[in-house]
Amino acid sequence: MKRRPLPVAAALVATAALLLTACGSGDGNSKSNDKIEGADAGDTATSTSPSAGASGPADRPKITFPEGVENKFEGWKTGDPAENAVLSDVTQTVNAVDDAILRGDTNSATLAYYRQGKALVSAQKWVRAWLDEDLTWTGSTRYFNPKVKVADSDTAAVVYCADESKAYNKNRKTGTVDKSPSDESPYVTYSTQLKKNSKGVWQTTEVLSKRGDKTCAP
Repeated sequence: MKRRPLPVAAALVATAALLLTACGSGDGNSKSNDKIEGADAGDTATSTSPSAGASGPADRPKITFPEGVENKFEGWKTGDPAENAVLSDVTQTVNAVDDAILRGDTNSATLAYYRQGKALVSAQKWVRAWLDEDLTWTGSTRYFNPKVKVADSDTAAVVYCADESKAYNKNRKTGTVDKSPSDESPYVTYSTQLKKNSKGVWQTTEVLSKRGDKTCAP
């Protein structure tokens, strides 16, 4: 949940140590910097449509956010085509989850396009939690410092950071935006596993998240 996590978030919180090890700075092909300050702010993608690094089918679902909602991806290219293709689809799975929340659609076809297995189930539960609280969100979320490891032709892992300090809960019925101070850290570390399907889409199959982890929090 942006700013104010719901109880269901506990089911998504786990240590990122396993994937952090798999995608650590020892990967010589990655240009990601271990320090948050090292994120390349000059390489920022804010569009919700697939980036130029996307591989696979051209008829991917189109995701369009309402006015006032934005996901920013900073330093989201490494210079390696295989890694860039993975990172491009990671941006789309992030956007797909938010799209489902914003539209209130737990059975989103776009969500199922980019997520499978445990990751799809957890995302559907996450969307349901927002609906149960009559909440959506507005503002901007910044995603930065991605570390990617492509294990083979169809297996990869990505660890990345999120800054939710400018994203706010919004009441779905009244439209009221909650900008009150939060006791929770706005920084979240995400560790993901991906598999490339027969169409060439890198689908997220597992997601672990931890709020306030020193990997991302300043």
